[in-house]
Amino acid sequence: MCPIRELTSAAVLETVVRSRVRPARGGDTVRHRWVAKSKLGAAAVGLAITAAACAAPGASGPAGSGGEQVVQTAVPGATCTFDKYNGKGVPKLDLKNATVGFAQSEKEANPFRIAETQSIKDEAAKLGIKLLTTNAESDLNKEISDIKGMIDQGAQALIVSPLNSEGLDPALDYAKEKNVPIMTIDRFLTTKKACTDYIGWVGSDFVEQGKRAFDALSAATGDECNLAVLLGAAGVNVTNDRQKGFEDQMAAKSSKMKVIAKQAADYERAKGQTVTAQLIQANPEINCIYAHNDEMALGAVAALKDAGKKAGDVKILTIDGTKGAVQGIVDGWISGVIESNPRFGPLAFKALGDFYGGAGVPEKTIISDKEYTKDNAAAELANAY
Repeated sequence: MCPIRELTSAAVLETVVRSRVRPARGGDTVRHRWVAKSKLGAAAVGLAITAAACAAPGASGPAGSGGEQVVQTAVPGATCTFDKYNGKGVPKLDLKNATVGFAQSEKEANPFRIAETQSIKDEAAKLGIKLLTTNAESDLNKEISDIKGMIDQGAQALIVSPLNSEGLDPALDYAKEKNVPIMTIDRFLTTKKACTDYIGWVGSDFVEQGKRAFDALSAATGDECNLAVLLGAAGVNVTNDRQKGFEDQMAAKSSKMKVIAKQAADYERAKGQTVTAQLIQANPEINCIYAHNDEMALGAVAALKDAGKKAGDVKILTIDGTKGAVQGIVDGWISGVIESNPRFGPLAFKALGDFYGGAGVPEKTIISDKEYTKDNAAAELANAY
């Protein structure tokens, strides 16, 4: 164990998770250091039951395990414990003898979702936990029915990746009625309360991602360019926060960038290509693009190629950390990528273990994501997902 570094507690207690490519070096001020690796691969779609067998320690998947995660536990502040959750009625569980459900929100055409689901499956297998999985295929009503269905099939605890920041209330209300606790990951629920309707949340600081994206694009363009923004889906905190962070930083730095156009492409590659093609045709002066995720950025690259552009003609900054986007940096089409780490399995199951074990779970656990640049992209390509 290393010495502790205390993190100040704001209105909401947060745990900071630092994603690294290499093991932490001596001198890191971390107590409670917890390192986990996740295997990546193709994820099953629809309802699946994983009869979990323990994986060998340190096993790595064919797609690359990605960076290790070091947890720094914040002190002090309120945490959610088994005794506090939902007042009463939730049964105590030994996770190794329990059935846990995972509700995936989006179609797994997106590498982020593939890696996210695989990470959950891998950690369940490592811990010997029986796992139920569903995929809502980007349909909110289906995610609600998926969650209810897993509870009816015997899930005693749930890990949920919400499709939207709001709208899942019927599912959470049903889980509360059935005394099934929920741990949420990735997108933050805005209509429900931690330790009452769900245990807690693990995810990235999306506002900070937007700020870092601005800084990287500003550096790549000398802070002077004609900007197009490919927005993510409406109604989710990821989209709002990534744009807020970018715009706040743009204003704070008195940027000379000129916003030419902003249009939603819903985090999809095909839409990113279509929207970019339309924007550069209508606004040929566009020479930089901020994309809210890698899939849209890769769609933009395809549109630029179709338009006869060369690598580097239009600077692109994006967020996620997929292999395709990091390779785009190597090839010169993308200027930089701010990572959004999808490997939630270890942290999500650790949270459930801490909840039932009495250690408690913070309302928010924030992942500090790394950045891919032209200087490190080739060396770190294997750590992308």
